[in-house]
Amino acid sequence: MTTNRKYLALPTLSLRFIHVWRRNALVWRKLAIPSMLGNLADPMLYMLGFGYGLGRMLPDVFGTSYIAFLAAGTICSSTMMSASFEAMYSGFSRMHVQRTWDAILNAPVTLDDVLVGEAVWAASKSFMSGTAVLLVATALGLAQSWLALWVLPVMFITGLAFASLGLIVTALSPSYDFFMYYFTLFITPMMLLCGVFFPADQLPLALQQAAAVLPLTHAVAVVRPLMNDTVPSGLATHVSVLLAYALAGFYIALAMTRRRLLA
Repeated sequence: MTTNRKYLALPTLSLRFIHVWRRNALVWRKLAIPSMLGNLADPMLYMLGFGYGLGRMLPDVFGTSYIAFLAAGTICSSTMMSASFEAMYSGFSRMHVQRTWDAILNAPVTLDDVLVGEAVWAASKSFMSGTAVLLVATALGLAQSWLALWVLPVMFITGLAFASLGLIVTALSPSYDFFMYYFTLFITPMMLLCGVFFPADQLPLALQQAAAVLPLTHAVAVVRPLMNDTVPSGLATHVSVLLAYALAGFYIALAMTRRRLLA
């Protein structure tokens, strides 16, 4: 019982996480250009391929062109994918393969600091990925007003939510192959259900109800109106859900990581 309480203790937060964040940023800086190009490739193919290809055969969606509709969803999905990859593949490498976390823990840094640093770094990297897509969308005339600037903090919160969920999977994973279950069973269904490619209200009622509790739905529900010069309805609810995923996901990830590394 005492051991379980140790794993389940609330996080002890400090500014030492900044050193973990900075370490990851310095390593990433060496490969920044190919990394950003890689993060941009898939979302740009989706947005331009579907937007200009399929979009020519489709009517307007909610009074806007299909490519403008798709651009908002692509920004959110790009943020989700970037945060997930960083928290899982890169995080697992640092935790298990390279033993970077072990080395960091020899300094006056706690495991709590390491996890916070990893989550904030993954959110920061996903923020850069989403921002790059937003800039392209703006250059194409798909952002209707200065309200689109409010997409930026939403992307960071979205990145935190998916980074925290990714760290849970990292704490569970015995190998890189394990991550495919998460992408196949969780990430891909979200892209299809949460309004990225088509309005979620076109789905059967049961799928709409399932999509309503998924974090990507709430990110899209905020970003798409902002891109179209409209203040989102239910803004506080959507942001609160994303923050709840970030906080609850981080706490679960921390408890599971403590159990794995400190047992």
